[in-house]
Amino acid sequence: MAVNNNATMIKRELLTRLGRLIVEDRLIEGIDRIPLEMRPRNNGFTRCCVHKDRAVLKYKIMALLGFNIQDEQDELTPLSEYARMASERKEQTDTMLTVVDEACSSCVKTNYVVTNMCRGCVARPCSVNCPKNAIHFENGRAEIDHKICVNCGLCQKVCPFHAIIYTPVPCEESCPVGAISKDEQGIEHIDNEKCIQCGKCVVACPFGAVLEKSHLVDMSTRKKEGKELVAMVAPAVLAQFKSDYGKILGSIKQVGFSHVYEVAWGAVETTRKEAEELKEKLASGQPFMTTSCCPSYVNLVNKHLDSLKPFVSHTPSPMALTADMVREKHPDAIIVFVGPCTAKRYEAFHNANVNYVMSFEELGAMLVANGLDVDRCEPVNPDIAIDARANGFAASGGVLNCVKASLPADYPLNGLVVNGIDKAAIRLLKSLPTNPQGNFVEVMSCEGGCIGGCNVIANPKVGQRQIADYVLKNTPIKETTV
Repeated sequence: MAVNNNATMIKRELLTRLGRLIVEDRLIEGIDRIPLEMRPRNNGFTRCCVHKDRAVLKYKIMALLGFNIQDEQDELTPLSEYARMASERKEQTDTMLTVVDEACSSCVKTNYVVTNMCRGCVARPCSVNCPKNAIHFENGRAEIDHKICVNCGLCQKVCPFHAIIYTPVPCEESCPVGAISKDEQGIEHIDNEKCIQCGKCVVACPFGAVLEKSHLVDMSTRKKEGKELVAMVAPAVLAQFKSDYGKILGSIKQVGFSHVYEVAWGAVETTRKEAEELKEKLASGQPFMTTSCCPSYVNLVNKHLDSLKPFVSHTPSPMALTADMVREKHPDAIIVFVGPCTAKRYEAFHNANVNYVMSFEELGAMLVANGLDVDRCEPVNPDIAIDARANGFAASGGVLNCVKASLPADYPLNGLVVNGIDKAAIRLLKSLPTNPQGNFVEVMSCEGGCIGGCNVIANPKVGQRQIADYVLKNTPIKETTV
């Protein structure tokens, strides 16, 4: 979701500065100066010193150039050299997230801590109830032996003064599948065998240490080579700007694309195909079917929920279906999906018809870098043949609503919406094969749906209203006869 904090603002400033250098064709010449300009000498710093701040910025820029931090072979290699390598790169990998080790250094793997609110009471329920005898008293205050503590939390529950607090490691706490953990140096590492690309760790990290690898330089290079760039825009873009939809599409075209297509077209096809597939599966005796639109959910099933695999729809996602259509029209073009999440980068990597992904954060940065005001852009008229309800795919419940609308009014549809993937949602999903709670299950990784993705730039609640208003305004009212 959109987060208004300093770490996010630093990331977006880096994207904007990188975008300006790309637009001005000065990437290699100017990139080494970005850390110096953002953290000038004797002008304050966030960490221990200005040099540490600059080092962190350097490694964050490496990620935005499309590198893993672990790709570094020599600490003296300047950013300009990485920029040159990025501009010559022909292939990416399916590792989409990287941890900036220089920035990841302040979270302690200690979950329960005694604060100075401890009164050293006679009752000492913390010590009495500790199953491991990990609590003792020194100088009239409780102390936890973290070598023995098993983080059960009983001491916190029974303390009458609320003197014991729980201190999570935010990225680890946010990961629903335990894919991120510390090494012996206290640096977080992402296990790509477990990672479902949900991006929750990116949002959760207070230091901005978890970053996505960007495709901005690759896109720029392909355009310089004379390739035509074609954008496919996710329905969630409607929730990012308080502007006319046509002008939003027009602004994306002016960023540097020859053509702009709405992924809502693919959503219409997904609706039709999933409705037919649902009818077939239920008729064959299968108790339920889940959606397949969210690649993070699909990754979750493929990596962690084997028992759910038979119940996932085989219908391709709206992005995949739109890409098939666009590739047919533009066989030699560079096709770029513009959307709200990390998981789409992973899906795009495994789809031959999609070359790159531009996040909404990157889109916002490129609009600023190009000096574009969305409201002043020449509009690209939305395709009137697309059912406006398909734009509702961007919000939680949207897929269910579209499929329901495409089925006969008397069809016995019993829908279940899983609004966001967390540990509780995973427990629910695991139970469905033996305890179905609906015959059509919509699953979205992000709370609120795609409008709550890790790369959105607008408040999801505001965006939800904008999506709903657009769908309502552009959906014809069915006439009824008395």
